[in-house]
Amino acid sequence: MRIAMIGQKGIEIGERGGGIEQHVRALSLHLGKRGHEVTVYARRRYVPVASVSTSRSRRNGFFPGVTVRYMPTVYRKNLEAIVHTFLCTLDALLRPYDIIHYHGVGPSTLAWIPRLLKPKARVVCTFHSQDRFHKKWGRFGRLYLWFGEWAACQFPHATIAVSHVIQVYARKRYGRQIIYIPNGAEVQVVEATDAVLAFGLEPRQYVLNVGRLVPHKGIQYLIEAFQKMKEQSGNNRMGLVIVGAATYTSAYEKQLRGMAIGRNDILFLGYQSGEALRQLYAHAYLYVQPSESEGLPVVVLEAMSFGRPVLVSDIPENLEAMRRAGFSFANKSVEDLTEKLMELVNHPEIVEDAAKDTQETVRRHFNWEMIAVHTEAVYLSIRH
Repeated sequence: MRIAMIGQKGIEIGERGGGIEQHVRALSLHLGKRGHEVTVYARRRYVPVASVSTSRSRRNGFFPGVTVRYMPTVYRKNLEAIVHTFLCTLDALLRPYDIIHYHGVGPSTLAWIPRLLKPKARVVCTFHSQDRFHKKWGRFGRLYLWFGEWAACQFPHATIAVSHVIQVYARKRYGRQIIYIPNGAEVQVVEATDAVLAFGLEPRQYVLNVGRLVPHKGIQYLIEAFQKMKEQSGNNRMGLVIVGAATYTSAYEKQLRGMAIGRNDILFLGYQSGEALRQLYAHAYLYVQPSESEGLPVVVLEAMSFGRPVLVSDIPENLEAMRRAGFSFANKSVEDLTEKLMELVNHPEIVEDAAKDTQETVRRHFNWEMIAVHTEAVYLSIRH
């Protein structure tokens, strides 16, 4: 099948990439390996400089079966995604795609266009998260994203939810049959430590958080709880490592850095990728996800794929990803997070015992190969 992916920033994940970009990348690569022709629409600003091509469309040898197609946009917070999605949709109308797959509720607001103007194509939308709860959006943005939820459930031939929580919510609220296909990860084995040592870190002597520096990720709770834990526990070796860059949220990044002024045990490493990020995951003592809202957090699955236990806020989406391979604390509660960090830092045997189940959980429930098979089945079911 000829498949178009629309709504993501791109496939070559840069510093502003998030869970949707990771999802589209992995899904597209696996569909390409299965013999499909996949086109991923991208925004050139987020492509690593070494990868930029002068042509609008590029087939990369590292991505078998996948073409990256660049379309322009207006790089402003409230316009960037929708303008890019609109131009990608117009371009898709002119191409012989069998499937047009929108990712995210914002882009899904335009799914009616191919339904109306390209009737031979089949349209799919993936509901990744309830974006209207993200604090970076104002009142108009939240209303538009609320409309996007409705659109993602009403316009396409099929709607996919990445978590059971979203599936149940969308089914009850919008009255449509929603298909559950989760995010995923690949089980990893990393032994090298040179990148970790280069950052001045010791293996198993730091708590890790990875992701965009945006308010709904709740990183301020983690920094405050970590500071309190250090004051109370007397553990002088454990550090906190925060990996990620801001996305239209520079004020929030300044707030976080301000909380850590004068401390050498809290490191902001900015955007990291490749082997450096792999080693940071693999040699962390514990991964912490303090987010206030999520879809199904890919970073939690990635931490588990490296065999590391996770400590997550107790929102349903985090608990669904973690299953039994970790620990939880009350959402937005610095006190409870402090208490849980204290317990886990002081009892490494509990942490290592939880680590035993992480990779098997990923292998059994969040396998990208099976995710691609299930997505392919959705495509086939609506074509006939």
